[in-house]
Amino acid sequence: MVEHDAFGATREAYDAVAATYARLFRDTLRDSPLDRAFLGAFAEAVRASGNRRVADLGCGPGHVTAHLAESGLSAFGVDASEAMIETARRDCPGLRFDVGSMEALDIPDDALGGVLSRWSVIHTPPPRLPPVLREFHRVLAPGGHLLICFSASDGPDRPTQVFDHTVAPAYRWWPDHLAATLRASGLAEVARMVREPQPADRRQFKEIHLLARKAAPHDARPGA
Repeated sequence: MVEHDAFGATREAYDAVAATYARLFRDTLRDSPLDRAFLGAFAEAVRASGNRRVADLGCGPGHVTAHLAESGLSAFGVDASEAMIETARRDCPGLRFDVGSMEALDIPDDALGGVLSRWSVIHTPPPRLPPVLREFHRVLAPGGHLLICFSASDGPDRPTQVFDHTVAPAYRWWPDHLAATLRASGLAEVARMVREPQPADRRQFKEIHLLARKAAPHDARPGA
């Protein structure tokens, strides 16, 4: 009950700051060449799979969804915050945006070539993370890719850490721990990018971009 209350409180908090959030973050990719590069690698992997449908989960005001669409993907956004979705629909009128929960996506099984989770799991209490990742696995087609972005904890002895996020309490994960949780959910790591904090950054956390893939039938070796 406490965990579900936490989700509701987070949703309400983002509803309250949607306009400010959109103003502050809509141009962040312009000044983040490494982020653009890894999003480009994700987009290329999705296009190569032959299924260009991508869900941007926790899409916020929709600026990254729009970037994916400009990369040649059939991208749409999902967010729990109704105010964020209203903002995204207003700012990106040619794209689809839906209100929804990452724990129970209104998306058929095996439907997507890609899932983007860009800092959208940071408010997920650690016990609820495996069900969310299993839901990502469910909606991905075999051979589809997940790009998940999060902040790293301080070391392998701290698999998860809570921190005081501006909007709501949030969590950091040790990258190897999260990668192992992905494997347990049927998603194998392909690559990761670690971005070191810069001196001017308010929080001195490493940022992790982790690309994973759902196994395809032809991945099985003969005789295995």
